[in-house]
Amino acid sequence: MLHFQRPDVEHFARTCSVEDFTFSPDETQLVFSTNITGKYNLWAMDMPNRFPYQIAFADESCSGLQYDEQGRYVLVGYDKDGNENTQLYAIPPRGGHLQPLRATPGERHLFIALSKDGERLYYNSTKGNSTYWNSYCYHLQTDQEQTLTSGSDAVTALVQVSHSETSFAYVKVYSNTYQLLYIRVGNEDLLVTPKTDEEHAVTAAVYTTEDEIYLLTNYDSDYSYLASFNLKTKVFSKVCSLEHVDMSALEYDKLRKRLYIVGSKGVENFIYCYRESELSHISAPVSIISKLSVSKQGNLYILGERATRPKNVFKKTIDGDWEELTFLRVPCVEEEQLIEPEVVSYQSFDGTAIEALYYQAKSDVDNEHLIVWPHGGPQHADRKTFRPLFQFLLNRGYSIFSPNFRGSTGYGQQFKKMVEGDWGHGPRQDILSGIEWMIEQGNAKADKLFIMGGSYGGYMSLLMIGRHPGYFKACVDMFGPSSLFTLIDSSPDYWKPMMARWIGDPIRDKVKLTEDSPINYVDDMVTPLFVVQGANDPRVTRGESDQIVKALETKGVKVDYVLMENEGHGFSKKENELYVYRRIVDFFNAFI
Repeated sequence: MLHFQRPDVEHFARTCSVEDFTFSPDETQLVFSTNITGKYNLWAMDMPNRFPYQIAFADESCSGLQYDEQGRYVLVGYDKDGNENTQLYAIPPRGGHLQPLRATPGERHLFIALSKDGERLYYNSTKGNSTYWNSYCYHLQTDQEQTLTSGSDAVTALVQVSHSETSFAYVKVYSNTYQLLYIRVGNEDLLVTPKTDEEHAVTAAVYTTEDEIYLLTNYDSDYSYLASFNLKTKVFSKVCSLEHVDMSALEYDKLRKRLYIVGSKGVENFIYCYRESELSHISAPVSIISKLSVSKQGNLYILGERATRPKNVFKKTIDGDWEELTFLRVPCVEEEQLIEPEVVSYQSFDGTAIEALYYQAKSDVDNEHLIVWPHGGPQHADRKTFRPLFQFLLNRGYSIFSPNFRGSTGYGQQFKKMVEGDWGHGPRQDILSGIEWMIEQGNAKADKLFIMGGSYGGYMSLLMIGRHPGYFKACVDMFGPSSLFTLIDSSPDYWKPMMARWIGDPIRDKVKLTEDSPINYVDDMVTPLFVVQGANDPRVTRGESDQIVKALETKGVKVDYVLMENEGHGFSKKENELYVYRRIVDFFNAFI
């Protein structure tokens, strides 16, 4: 009888994923970004053949994929070692040299649209306006470029161009919860939503005709809904909504005159179809949808995942079932061995209802320890996404608790705004209330708690061990800010205008920001700490980790510190991800 070793961290960390995709106009070729080789590159499949072949070899994260409607080239955006300064290139469908289209070192370029003839490229960029952005139309044949918008009081970004290119929609971003949509027709700029003193956001928009645009907004509502705006009459109309659902993504099927909508409800996404005044639900093979696209032929494509399966591309014909085009799985592990989270809810310290995900380790491996995971953002949410680190920790007996504290998305505008100007109190108390509730439920023990998080979650993990010494046995901070003052000062230029709304003003809110900065509690930090940082991180710069590590080491506290020279705000290279995950598991294991 053969006995095989159980899967190691490498098998989980080596799980590959799809980052983005596009398809040829006739749908005979699927082009996608994946890290099959350990680094992201462009790959393709000739449908219905499912065997992929590599068409680019840049070994960097690639996104913003778009096929030319004439089938001559694929547009792709690359950054360098996680610096998020995306440059735009074209590549032949069969692969070859990357042809720079818009590449300016140190600047960021974000693709928005290609003209029908593939001769004009519309994009947003920090070029010439690092704080508020400009949008441009670049003519590929003549190498000429015209500026469409130039931001001045808020980050201003192009979002849609009409089919005839006679008008375009752009958004002014004042914060994550305050975003206004405008339509420029000739020399006139039309505000799409009616004027109001209430802050609201528009999250998506599509042209259905030259004179009508559909959009998703929470104007005069707590949750986003489908609305329309007529360019001729200048009339805004609410079309339809769903109770406790934030509509978040929108695509238009020109052939069959229908809209596809992605809705977010707490920890899951759902797909809906709006046609002839009726909204219907479309079942999906995934829990979370990262991208939705409709072909000329009316076929629906999605990029999605669930807690036990990484991101893959799926296709659905109008009357058919979903067909999985890519087939990425956890190597050497059956899906039945992976853990699906339980959705739980509890009352926080002030009566606010909080939803959370609870991943319970199987009884035959349970080591009785609970890892608390504050998510990043903070205006994001922990949802039913695939996390290889979670699944390996569960495989090794650790249970995981991830609360969607106040400020999380998917629970309405007012809930999302609750974290603005309060990064360190309300969310922290929500998490503590959740831990106490878990203990009361018999799902956790007070002397067997760990905490780990990335980005805002790393910040919260640091704040927890500073404000609550001895509460946790050990802490892992990945890419987390240690001081709100230096975070504000070192943030990207285009973040700075929203910092006062989002975090606070360093002068006006000095007392609050001091109280909520982890580095001010160094003298109370006794919890063993492991810190992970990307050297090229543009969001949470290296200095945030350097200063907390230095402050603790000056005090005589040893800190495990991993600085990845070729990463940014996360992992783009499997070798780094594998190394860090192994270190995290070894770190936690030392305290059980």
